[in-house]
Amino acid sequence: MKKINIGLMLILSLGALSAHADVTNAEKLAKKYEGIAKAINPKYAGESPSDGKVFFNNLIKVNGKDVACASCHTDNPANTGKHMVTGKPIRPLAPSVNAKRFTDIDKVEENFSKHCNDIIARECTAEEKANFIAYLITVKK
Repeated sequence: MKKINIGLMLILSLGALSAHADVTNAEKLAKKYEGIAKAINPKYAGESPSDGKVFFNNLIKVNGKDVACASCHTDNPANTGKHMVTGKPIRPLAPSVNAKRFTDIDKVEENFSKHCNDIIARECTAEEKANFIAYLITVKK
């Protein structure tokens, strides 16, 4: 019985380390965008989770419909979302519950490019990206 408990603790610990590593990746990426934003705008005060939350929930008219990131990703990015057109499930955005969310930088950039253009009809700024990721880091299940 003691061996089973130790084994279970080790497995759970590895899972926690994996999730923590991905939060660390998200933090590094937010800092990267923050550095870019400060280089572009020296008045940028630094990443703001509250500004990221506003960005995430900001409704914009697209083809006559009010949409936001939250339209597909729910009002809690730690939850599984659902694509508003296809109905396909979308894994949570929050790195605290989705260990793969920020592991592939190219995929992050691809998703920012695609979704920013779809929702706000332009590329997201480095400031918006830093704030968005800073917000996602704060979201827990």
